[in-house]
Amino acid sequence: MATKEDDIINKVMSHYTIDISSLEEENRLLKDTVTSLREELTKFNRAPLLVADIKDIIGENALLRLNNGNEFFVDISSNCRDILPGHTVLVEQKNLTIVKKIDSSKKFNVEKFVIIEKPTVSWDDVGGLTSQIQDIKEVIELPLLKPELFKKVGIQPPKGVLLHGPPGSGKTLLAKAVASSTNSTFIEVVGSELVQKFIGEGSKLVKEIFELAREKAPSIVFIDEIDAIAATRVDVGTSGEREVQRTFMQLLAEVDGFKSLGNVKIIGCTNRKDILDPAVLRPGRLDRLIEVPYPDKDAVIDIFKIHSKPMRLDKKINLDTIQRQLVGLSGAEIRAVCTEAGYFAIREERIVVTEMDLLHAVKKVRQEEGDTSYKGMFG
Repeated sequence: MATKEDDIINKVMSHYTIDISSLEEENRLLKDTVTSLREELTKFNRAPLLVADIKDIIGENALLRLNNGNEFFVDISSNCRDILPGHTVLVEQKNLTIVKKIDSSKKFNVEKFVIIEKPTVSWDDVGGLTSQIQDIKEVIELPLLKPELFKKVGIQPPKGVLLHGPPGSGKTLLAKAVASSTNSTFIEVVGSELVQKFIGEGSKLVKEIFELAREKAPSIVFIDEIDAIAATRVDVGTSGEREVQRTFMQLLAEVDGFKSLGNVKIIGCTNRKDILDPAVLRPGRLDRLIEVPYPDKDAVIDIFKIHSKPMRLDKKINLDTIQRQLVGLSGAEIRAVCTEAGYFAIREERIVVTEMDLLHAVKKVRQEEGDTSYKGMFG
């Protein structure tokens, strides 16, 4: 029969047993933590591996190419004997020995370089460009909407157009409007984005942009600032200039190469038509040139009405006075005038924009553009 002392001893032993189990579990967790920290420390101290492409296999060695274009004749580790030309591998940094084959896409992430959208701009949103709208409809819209007309006549429609003119005149707006009217995918890329750091990457990017355009056809490839890659070529230049020329030649190959563009149209855009290489403007490429100038006297009021349509304007505004002050401004500047006029009204806690708000807005926009022709317009 257990005595009172035995009960006390059993309780104490049970308590010690629980404490020992708890300490053992805590000790195990601490050991795992130490092991994990040691592994992380080893990763930090380990030299990084380089990524390279196999160009050729020669016996038990390989000819590989790094991203900077340099080529090396290197050894292959024993656990990496199944590599073939074209594979992407990891190489040790010091002596470039191949240590592992990896799966790597040869393609760029094109979405990083382009803007893909379905524009909602209509022809009603484009003011003062009647003849330009007619031209771009004939070259871009008609072949996409009624290709059978060209088959019946037996001619090939133009592959694209070049929009040229001063900044803010509405070139991008025209391109988006024709993409919207044809329900086309609008792929916008800036010419400077096509100039890449390493040899061959720019031309590869151009190729993949057009592959993307064919997949999403009907589509319009809009190349803004095309003069960044299509300027007149020179015989002698830096390595950077030669790389730009390679990219430009790839663009020309895509425009009239072996692969048909099909329902893909190209719209180039530039403020510097005078420096473009004649090769991009020859017949069969971007041979349709559409000049988009600053709006004339009649066009400025059309553009003003488009941008001021959602605004609450004072009924006493004299449009003739406003028209005279807007002459010489671009479409983008007229839009800025409407925005600034709205700010003048907001500052005075009004929701109706007056004629004086608009005149002050014109003055401010002209000052920002360095134009002093507004002097005396209030006198």
